Amino acid sequence: MAGVTTTSLPGPKKVVYCGDAVAAGLSTLSVDAQKRAEKDAQKKAAKASAQEARDNEKRATSKVIIKRVERNKRKYVTCITGLEAHGLDLKKVAKDLGKKFACGSSVTKVASGGEEITVQGDLSDDIFDWITENYEAVPEDNIELVEDKKKKSAG
Repeated sequence: MAGVTTTSLPGPKKVVYCGDAVAAGLSTLSVDAQKRAEKDAQKKAAKASAQEARDNEKRATSKVIIKRVERNKRKYVTCITGLEAHGLDLKKVAKDLGKKFACGSSVTKVASGGEEITVQGDLSDDIFDWITENYEAVPEDNIELVEDKKKKSAG
């Protein structure tokens, strides 16, 4: 018996698995069972296509925000939020940013529950250009530049 696996179960039963036996068992399904199986497969396909449509709509409406934040006097950091909605791995993107701009970059957690990439330095315009060139998954219209400039008090 080539290709046959035998398994002994505790008790008097003995089960024999064979590719031919499984095919024969499937062909002997009742017509009702076959119709149910077809209907279930159609439902699963419809659910999958609906989920994909929702994901595409979510990607199209989600914004990537590049924000420059003042740290000390003339030191700045650039924070990037919203990349995970476009299916990008934040750790990989942070590492690529650090290599490209020769600076420190990390993924940090935000109080609102999400994650953001923090890059040392005022690189907001350069990062905008770099993201649009390297990641086609992020449309240019969905990227927002936010400049947090603190006003100096006069005198």
